[in-house]
Amino acid sequence: MYTVEDIKNIIKASGTVVQDSTISILLTDSRRISNAPASLFFALNGRRDGHEYIADAYTAGVRSFVVTHQPEMVAVDVNFLIVDNALAALQTLAAHHRSQFNIEVIGITGSNGKTIVKEWLYQLMSPERNIVRNPKSYNSQIGVPLSVWQINEGNNLGIFEAGISKAGEMSSLEAIIQPTMGVLTHMGTAHDEGFDSSKQKLEEKLRLFRNCSQIVYQYDLLIDFPEDMREHKCFTWSRKFNIATLYVFSETSISGKHYMRAMYKEQEIECLVPYRDEASIENAIICWATMLAMGYEPAVCDDRIERLAPVSMRLELKDGINDCSIIDDSYNSDIQSLEIALNFLTQQNQHSKKTLILSDIYQSGLKQHELYLQVAQLVSNAGVDRFIGVGSDLTEHRDLFKATKLHFYNSTEELLKDLTRIHLNNETVLIKGARSFEFEKISRALVQKAHETVLEINLNTLLNNLNFYKGKLNPGVKIMVMVKAFSYGSGTFEVANILQYNKVDYLAVAYTDEGIALRETGITLPIMVLNPEPAAFDKLVAHKLEPALYSFLLFDEFVKFAQTDDIRDYPIHLKIDTGMHRVGFEEFEVEALCDLLEVNPYVKVQSVYSHMVASDAAEHDLFTLKQISSFEKAYKAIEDALGYTVIKHISNTSGISRWPNAQYDMVRLGIGLYGVDAAVPRDSTALQPIATLKTTVSQVKKIAATETIGYMRNGSLKNDGKIATVRIGYADGYLRAFGNGVGRMLVNGTLVPTVGNITMDMCMLDVSNIEVKEGDEVIVFNEQQRIEELAAQIGTIPYEILTNVSQRVKRVYFYE
Repeated sequence: MYTVEDIKNIIKASGTVVQDSTISILLTDSRRISNAPASLFFALNGRRDGHEYIADAYTAGVRSFVVTHQPEMVAVDVNFLIVDNALAALQTLAAHHRSQFNIEVIGITGSNGKTIVKEWLYQLMSPERNIVRNPKSYNSQIGVPLSVWQINEGNNLGIFEAGISKAGEMSSLEAIIQPTMGVLTHMGTAHDEGFDSSKQKLEEKLRLFRNCSQIVYQYDLLIDFPEDMREHKCFTWSRKFNIATLYVFSETSISGKHYMRAMYKEQEIECLVPYRDEASIENAIICWATMLAMGYEPAVCDDRIERLAPVSMRLELKDGINDCSIIDDSYNSDIQSLEIALNFLTQQNQHSKKTLILSDIYQSGLKQHELYLQVAQLVSNAGVDRFIGVGSDLTEHRDLFKATKLHFYNSTEELLKDLTRIHLNNETVLIKGARSFEFEKISRALVQKAHETVLEINLNTLLNNLNFYKGKLNPGVKIMVMVKAFSYGSGTFEVANILQYNKVDYLAVAYTDEGIALRETGITLPIMVLNPEPAAFDKLVAHKLEPALYSFLLFDEFVKFAQTDDIRDYPIHLKIDTGMHRVGFEEFEVEALCDLLEVNPYVKVQSVYSHMVASDAAEHDLFTLKQISSFEKAYKAIEDALGYTVIKHISNTSGISRWPNAQYDMVRLGIGLYGVDAAVPRDSTALQPIATLKTTVSQVKKIAATETIGYMRNGSLKNDGKIATVRIGYADGYLRAFGNGVGRMLVNGTLVPTVGNITMDMCMLDVSNIEVKEGDEVIVFNEQQRIEELAAQIGTIPYEILTNVSQRVKRVYFYE
């Protein structure tokens, strides 16, 4: 523990400590405050200035801040520690904390596999080691110091991963982690754009190991860098070179597992990996090599690796029984990841009640009373209404918990027997348990059953896409996000909720009922309704939705409604038609519109907007310029008539990137949020698709070339082969146009064509040349086969592909 005065001296800050206190929590996000009195807030400068959130943190009870300048707020009870660089101060504090512990620390870096290797090493070594590690993928310039800060006296091994995206970043992470052993994972193309060459990227990553006493790496990878490794004790592995310390010379796939034989210290050893995909095999070999390097016996390595469990590093939001929403985090339970999961729980507003099902927490390094006191505090701060504890330790410390409803069980089986009695209903339920408690059984009992075709939505990628566009905005420009049409098929509330949490300025829906659904699930942001209907004006106003008015008839209808109900200054938006010719006031109608606005006390214009027709197409740039000119004339006339300024917006997704001078006061982000933007190069890693549509194989059949397949006998194979029937059809949104070889799906990493007609619930694939079995996963679209490619296959646009995914396809939202 450190006092504020201690920290001031460590980071060499100026400023006055007006009230000293003990600090145990480092904060960089004012929305994630769990124990305010013990927290120190770092005002970091990123896409937003962290100083803007000091007032929010103060309101939540935080009284100690690291800042780069004295804030304007006046408060006599606040400690402001002033430094030149708040991020550097955070890293300095974490590095100091790390130096207080003389323990082994494994530092992991590479392009791919860092998190899996870290989690697998945790599984493999935790029986005899008390391990501290990064929660989830906290491997950045901010995540690493927050992770290292968790080291305590009970830990005897640290495992920390370090991720970088450009040259010059690794030195600061090395100073924080101070690894004694280095592990290099797979080197791929991730973040290549941040380096001059792959050689520079590798050299930068190797900086993590400069003070390590031993390094584990693939011999093949550094064969050209003998000088870099000369000063270190190296443990190498290879599947090609027998000079390596661990030489894997034989590999065989057996019943879904991968059997390997290797030479180590002139003896033959073996290992059975419970996976057969290449990434898992390589990650398992890295873990095998690391264990051997640390002195584990080969037989112990083999026994434990054979029992490796899959790593789930994501929170999954699913529909549950009895109108519940289920947050599934059933494979992890430690104090750091609990805090992350509870933060995600607090973001959910679709139900008024929040429930936590938690197992005992192992290997925290803390004394049990101290540990569960912290857990109880986190649960209380998260506003949990019902707490369900599973395990003897939680049961023993039940008196620490103060939720409205409390249930304690010694085992998962006891809880499962009692689920019907406690009757979870219309609540958000977070399931979080150590792997040994088998909480996946609870998840299966509570998740609503649905067919195996699933649309997965990556909320992390959605946020990355949002921040990509935020980074392109001119200072002060607001952002409106389109969540119409079920958020382009991605799920209205779930997407709107995370947008609200991340402080977008406006949402837009197509119809009133979409806006009502958002209000009923706790969305309080301003919502513009693009196509308001007079019959629903009463509901629109009752739910504080804002209509977009685009014609004199619609304008008059709304004013009459407002007069009848004696409504004044109701917020409206005016649509100007500058060339789309869909809806909107024409340029020649603006003067008459201004006359109506001058004498109208019933409405207050919030914004004036128009819509770019071809913002992504260079060949239409002259027309876009004409649209912008027409828009400027219209809004200036309207503002003159009103006597006040309004929000102006014309830029859509592609307009944000291509027309920065037309951002005005606000932009409208649409399909770009979901990872599709014709104005962004396809090879860019800055914008990624958020959705994966997947299904499974229901049956595999051998088919002779002389036989036909499907309705009307339209399908056949050129040679004798086999087909796989998969659980998706046109009722799920996979259109008939994809049939007869037009569409392709990914089966075990290979693109295979459709064969025969697409039917309502199923379709067939030609899998003659690949290994496949019933139950195998099939990918319709993801980041490898993108939505744009599917659209091109049938001559349509990505919007149609996304919005066609039907409601019977289960949506699963995950947050890593």
